[in-house]
Formats: sequence, structure tokens, C-alpha cells
Amino acid sequence: MSPHIRVLVADDQFLIRAGLVGVLRAAPGIEVVGEAGDGAEAVELAASTRPDVILMDIRMPGMNGITATERILAAAPEPPPRVLVLTTFDLDEYVYGALRAGAAGFLLKDSGPERLLAAVAAIGNGDALFAPSVTRRLVEAFALRAGVPLSGYAPPPALDTLTGRELEVLKLAARGLSNTEIADRLYISEATVKTHLNRAMNKLNLDTRAQAVVIAYESGLVTPGGSDL
Repeated sequence: MSPHIRVLVADDQFLIRAGLVGVLRAAPGIEVVGEAGDGAEAVELAASTRPDVILMDIRMPGMNGITATERILAAAPEPPPRVLVLTTFDLDEYVYGALRAGAAGFLLKDSGPERLLAAVAAIGNGDALFAPSVTRRLVEAFALRAGVPLSGYAPPPALDTLTGRELEVLKLAARGLSNTEIADRLYISEATVKTHLNRAMNKLNLDTRAQAVVIAYESGLVTPGGSDL
């Protein structure tokens, strides 16, 4: 675990929040810089405490975790905090919304202390919480849900600003391939894959790989269950 990861905890249930804070404070290298009982308080504390990682409950009264995540990331100076959303259900439309808003990943509330600390350490160090294939399976599960409109989301951005190679890399990333696998498929280096993916994300104003996967599905660049590799 890297030294000194600053963490903000946002959960409206006092006992759950206290339990999370207790686990985090007992771990070396982690500093809890604030506790929020709702989304609005999380936005305020994120601005004043500048955490590295935010544990964000999704379902809170008033401002929910998705809106709070959007506002925090929109206002945050570089580098922005990494948001880890807390949920009771892994297949939850709120989780999809949080990933779309820029969350780095999600964690089930019953995951246990070791999983919690490992997740905080991973995203605190800038690593992805899940393998690309896990993010792909999650997003595809929502895309396949007939009759569940993802209302309130803005239309996906146009992809016509991307080069042909950037589109190829984005499509393969959305299909769950790792950077190494993309490099092997396209006969380019991993560094070149990262460059193309970062340029595509910058052009589309995306902060995380999970957002890139969501956009690829919403725009029709890839289709659920398709073999468009």
C-alpha cells in the first residue's frame, strides 16, 4: 500500500459509515480526511479536504451518489479524486450511472475489510479496480436489459473526432481486452495503445476507462453480445 492515501467516506447510514471509517483508520498508510452523511456534504468536503479516494454510497437522501460524483469530478483540480461507489447490489442501474459519471469502480458493502482496503489501495495508486473484462461484462449486462430506460443521461458524444486507430483501440477496450491484448491484436506496442486510448478519452472528455466502455456501447460502436471485434 502506498504511503498516505487520503480518503473521504460518504454514507448516510451512521453505523455503516462508522464501520468503514474504523477499518480505514486501523490500516497503515490511510488517512480519513472526512465523513459525509449525504451527497451535498460529500461535495463540500471533497472541495475542502482534497481526498485521493472517495468511498461514495449511491443511495442517499437528497443528493445521491451519482450526482455527487458528477459534481465532485467536474469541480476537482488535477489530479481528481478516484471515486469508489458502495452498493448493496452489483447489478444495479445506479452502479451503471456511477461508472458513467466517472467513478473508478464499485464495491459491494458486504465485501469485508480485506477487500475494502485492497480496493482503496488499488485506486489510490491509480490502478484499475477491475480487469477490463469485468467492466465490459457489467456494462453489457445493463445494455442488454430490455425495458430499463437509462433516463436522464445525455446523448453520447460523437465519435467522428477520433482517428481510425483511436476508434479501433476504443472498440477493443470496450470489448474487455487489456492493453497487452489490444497491442497483440493490432501489432503495436502497449505504449502506443495507451497513447491512442488516452487521446480518445481526452477528445471525448472522459476520465476513466469504465466511462469509455459505457460510451462505446451507448454510441453503438459495440453492441451487446456482438462479435464485432
